[in-house]
Amino acid sequence: MLLPVALTTTGAAALVNLWLGVRVSQIRIAEKILVGDGGNPRLVARMRAQLNFAEYAPIVLILVALIELGGGSPLWLWLVSAVFLFGRVLHGVGMDGWRPGRMIGILTTMVVMVGLAGYAIFLAYQYGNPMR
Repeated sequence: MLLPVALTTTGAAALVNLWLGVRVSQIRIAEKILVGDGGNPRLVARMRAQLNFAEYAPIVLILVALIELGGGSPLWLWLVSAVFLFGRVLHGVGMDGWRPGRMIGILTTMVVMVGLAGYAIFLAYQYGNPMR
């Protein structure tokens, strides 16, 4: 079964992760830091932005795919996926010092995760056959 929302969101997430990695590499090259963070706070911030993405994206992508597979609303999933990706881009920019971007990114990620988790649990008990 094709999961268009999950596939598109995962593809877009891969591009965001690549963008975050390129941003790390730009500082590594400019500052000649091949391994570690070299005590460079800007490099540390960009590394954390990428790692933060890597920490949250898998669970969000898994939830999107399972909800889509379970018959969740495609329109709602498209919207939530777009909000998540937009928030993660804002977070990456925000880690460079634009504090509102970082805060919006964190907030959207948390709201999306809670929403997806709640929807997944709802679908499981609404349409599943839970043990009694």
